[in-house]
Amino acid sequence: MQVTKTAALLIATALFAFSANAQFHVGAKAGVNATKINGKSFKEEFQYNYLVGFFAEIGVSKKFSVNPELLYSQTSSTRDTSFKNVLPGFRKDQTKAKLNYLSIPILANYHLAGPLHIEAGPQFSILTSSDKNLLENGKEAFKKGDFSMIGGVQLKFSKLRVSGRYVIGLSNVSDLPQQERWKNQALQLAVGYALL
Repeated sequence: MQVTKTAALLIATALFAFSANAQFHVGAKAGVNATKINGKSFKEEFQYNYLVGFFAEIGVSKKFSVNPELLYSQTSSTRDTSFKNVLPGFRKDQTKAKLNYLSIPILANYHLAGPLHIEAGPQFSILTSSDKNLLENGKEAFKKGDFSMIGGVQLKFSKLRVSGRYVIGLSNVSDLPQQERWKNQALQLAVGYALL
């Protein structure tokens, strides 16, 4: 029993020391999401959407931090003329696919010099609601989740954050039986403000 109490005390002390020394910030952000769905059924062009959410910065050292985020973002793309060859039963009245995602990026952030930081890491996304019923029978054409990788830069000025990122989808988001593969892609520009 004494050993358990001592271990608990040591863990609590270590956690307190870490939280006292670590830099920790929480903030809100919003921005522009230029997106497209890669695949032969969709046009090769970016469309502009939005993103909003929250971020945290957990300092690990002077130069390095881990930055988890919670973002609500929108992806859209316009189908091209080959769509009817892939999906003969598609809805003729719906030319766009619009997907709303709740995304969780977990980024490693490294301070280069001055306000300039680089960041990279994985992003896990859950499809929340969308105009995703591209078929006449109402079958959903897209999977419920997506996995991506992110790379980009961030400028940090006191409490202000300005970031530019490239997001490349690694998983196939098509939920159709055909061999068609669709992957999300995005260019993001966002502004954030540290509240704490």
